[in-house]
Amino acid sequence: MKKIMKETNGRKAQTKSALDELIQQGARQIIEQAVEAELASMLEQYSNVRSIDGRRAVVRNGYLPEREVVTAIGPVPVRVPKVRDRSGSGIRFNSAVVPPYVRKSARVSAALPWLYLRGISTGDMSEAMGIMLGGQVSGLSPNVVSRLKAQWADEHAQWNQRELSLARWVYWWADGIHTGVRSDDSDGQCLLVIIGVKPDGTKERVAISDGYRESKASWAELLLDLKKRGLQSGPLLACGDGAMGFWAAMEEVFPQTKHQRCWFHKMGNVLNALPKSQQARAKKAMQDIWMAATRAEALVAFNHFVDTHSAKYPKVVEKLTQDRDELLAFYDFPAEHWQHLRTTNPIESTFATVRHRTKRTRNCVSRATFLGLAFKLIESAEDSGRRIRAPEKIATMLDGMTFKDGEPVTDSTPAQQPLAA
Repeated sequence: MKKIMKETNGRKAQTKSALDELIQQGARQIIEQAVEAELASMLEQYSNVRSIDGRRAVVRNGYLPEREVVTAIGPVPVRVPKVRDRSGSGIRFNSAVVPPYVRKSARVSAALPWLYLRGISTGDMSEAMGIMLGGQVSGLSPNVVSRLKAQWADEHAQWNQRELSLARWVYWWADGIHTGVRSDDSDGQCLLVIIGVKPDGTKERVAISDGYRESKASWAELLLDLKKRGLQSGPLLACGDGAMGFWAAMEEVFPQTKHQRCWFHKMGNVLNALPKSQQARAKKAMQDIWMAATRAEALVAFNHFVDTHSAKYPKVVEKLTQDRDELLAFYDFPAEHWQHLRTTNPIESTFATVRHRTKRTRNCVSRATFLGLAFKLIESAEDSGRRIRAPEKIATMLDGMTFKDGEPVTDSTPAQQPLAA
């Protein structure tokens, strides 16, 4: 029986290996066809350029040395053709499909900071990628990965100095992420992260910095830096946890911005203060608040929660009532956006792996490296991020339209004037 199972597993492994090889061969052919199409387009572009003796000036001239490009299906060998420029103008062929010196696809490059944050050390990166992609993965030695981390840190530093006079964000999600990593001058790094929504509805990085815990001073320094680089105004609404110094800093730097407390954090804080026997019922009661169709209905559910728990659990009620207005701020914005505004999930989901990684690598990550990793992690998340629902509603808000209970508020007086005339 064991012999039969061993033979079966062996045949499966051979089949899988043959299938992987077939897929990689197909990928090579597709890449080569795409590159040849690029070359043909370029040669057509220069077809009228002639040398003194009347011959075509730009012609193909063999291939560059073959190189492997690490892709999501494994290493794929590729050959990129060369051209010869008889006119001496220095015309060269550079493929957009396989750019010069590229040895990893964008998808694989995005996986590297993710693997590191998941606990894969620099020395094990090549082996881990080899297991994921099949076969040996060249070009990912510890020295190469270390250079990549330095490059990510440089990219973050340059991005963190960009000019912001033309920047505009409608919503912000802010969070302070405690990492536990010790740096040169701090007992523990706290990532201060802001993700924003642009007028077209897409999400993007606004700020990634570090600070001392989540203090007002740290957040104020970050916000003032945004203003120093040209940011004209804050968002219409900012969403975040209630325990941050972010709110006090916003009051000073961008006082016009409305505040929305994260319901996910608030429910966690409230439930943690209740006996387990009461948590399911209390959770349902709080869901009745933020799922209500109007602010008036939400206040009825809110008051019901207070009346139900105030006698036995006054501290629990206080946790909820102290942020009542900030928990219901989303009712003044389009109903299609409510699901995005009630929590800080856009940040929480992205940085779930950050906390996991820092539990494994205490005292091993420098400040610049960690900021670079966080920067690349959000960058890769942006590529797959979707726009918020009904982005067209943003334009109406920027034009001055106000909303009540998720619906636009229209003034009936102007509409009645033509009728009176």
